[in-house]
Amino acid sequence: MEMNTVVAALTALAQENRLAVFRALVAAGAEGLPAGAVAAKLNLPAATLSFHLKELKVAGLIGCRRDGRSLIYSANYGAMTDLLDFLTENCCAGNPAACALPAAEPAAARKTG
Repeated sequence: MEMNTVVAALTALAQENRLAVFRALVAAGAEGLPAGAVAAKLNLPAATLSFHLKELKVAGLIGCRRDGRSLIYSANYGAMTDLLDFLTENCCAGNPAACALPAAEPAAARKTG
């Protein structure tokens, strides 16, 4: 993954509302969500959401398709995986084991009951 792409993705995700939008789209799965559903779910005005969706799209983290009159947004899982791979490969001088990081395990799975 190119450094410019990494910087763009991390910059996009560094904003609280954009991170919330991205998380909602990741949780929605491959079918994605209409923009209106994202706005309602996150209680964001349409103009604000539009700005954040544009930034995530420019960063390559989400995609958009038209379904009738609706725009459906979905997470770009390939870009997300590439970003995670880049961060993992560059962790602890290229040795993630030295950081004592669990192997790509979601936070929910790491919690002890």
